[in-house]
Amino acid sequence: MSDKTILIAGTYDTKDDELTYLAGVIAAQGGGVLSMDVSVLGDPSRPTDVSKHAVAEAGGSSIQAAIDSGDENGAMQIMARGAAAKALELYLAGRIHGVIVLGGTMGTDLALDLCAALPLGVPKYIVSTVSFSPLLPPERIPADVQMILWAGGLYGLNSICKASLSQAAGAVLGAARAVEAPHRDRPLIGMTSFGKTVLRYMVSLKPALEARGYEVAVFHATGMGGRAFESLAAEGAFAAVFDFAPQEVANHLYGGLSAGADRMTNAGRRGIPQLVAPGCYDLVDYIGWQAPPPALADRPSHAHNRLLTSAVLEADERRAVARAICAKLAGASGPVALMLPTGGCNEWDRPDAPLHDAEGLAAFCDEIRSACPANADLVTLDAHINDAAFSERALAIFDDWVARGLVAKGA
Repeated sequence: MSDKTILIAGTYDTKDDELTYLAGVIAAQGGGVLSMDVSVLGDPSRPTDVSKHAVAEAGGSSIQAAIDSGDENGAMQIMARGAAAKALELYLAGRIHGVIVLGGTMGTDLALDLCAALPLGVPKYIVSTVSFSPLLPPERIPADVQMILWAGGLYGLNSICKASLSQAAGAVLGAARAVEAPHRDRPLIGMTSFGKTVLRYMVSLKPALEARGYEVAVFHATGMGGRAFESLAAEGAFAAVFDFAPQEVANHLYGGLSAGADRMTNAGRRGIPQLVAPGCYDLVDYIGWQAPPPALADRPSHAHNRLLTSAVLEADERRAVARAICAKLAGASGPVALMLPTGGCNEWDRPDAPLHDAEGLAAFCDEIRSACPANADLVTLDAHINDAAFSERALAIFDDWVARGLVAKGA
């Protein structure tokens, strides 16, 4: 009797040997296996637990329709939709405890959709010939997926690719055995921020909220952190959000480290109460070891480390960011408080700091006042975002929402 069962998905018509090898490693470690075929043209050497026909039907089509389309991209998207639906169905039924997907570019495209369909905390592993590649946009990568490069494994088994396959098989089974899945014994608060050198409010806010009976998760808003935040917001996981670092909105507008076009929208769609502030709105992050995006060349910048550099936006660009933030908040169906600290929105923008731009800050504040949607309460503070007065006001607003029943009380 195995303790955990792993879903193995891939194109069994072309990668039968590799997928069977994965299953053998998991079985040898005492794990169970459930196989899913996502092939279109060919057939596996032996029946799988979930056939390609069942996958295509779950994708709203059929294998014959996928073949008749004559379009391999369209056919694989049918299988991706079906694989995602079937994986979630199996997980909700308690039949699987983790998943591993194998593929090249086609299989990886499908794997991203399949893994994104499963909740955070479900072990998800992708063995891919394009792991860590710039082909994979951040907005497609699930929040807690693990990837390993399928080195030397494009066609057939060998000792090189077995090293990757066996590691992945052991890792997903070990993760399924060891994972401490998120629990909901206290209402969860989602907060966005950066490190304490630039934004510091979480240092006081997190313990204050925990003392009120809430769990607090702080997301590093550098692209992938924003994706994790948005995916949980879309699930309705948060009792409220303190979205105080929406810099990824500016990143998306100006070619930086985007978290996707839906950044700052999912909490509003779910009616989750939102406390919002424009932390680091004036900066656009880009990869520090590459040339800056053309639109950001010759700007004042801050090299945070060898990986990450932040360029400063000009006044008109800051106005555009203000309008984008306000437009996103206008679609919210729950309470919104938009906090505007007129003394500055990151530590590097204080009057005596190297990235201070009084004219740019004034332009942004003016545009926020003009564009703030009717459904949002604009809270203007004569303070810097890192001042104690900012955090104290945020807590006062939150406490008022709890008292009015807009936010669930802490446990």
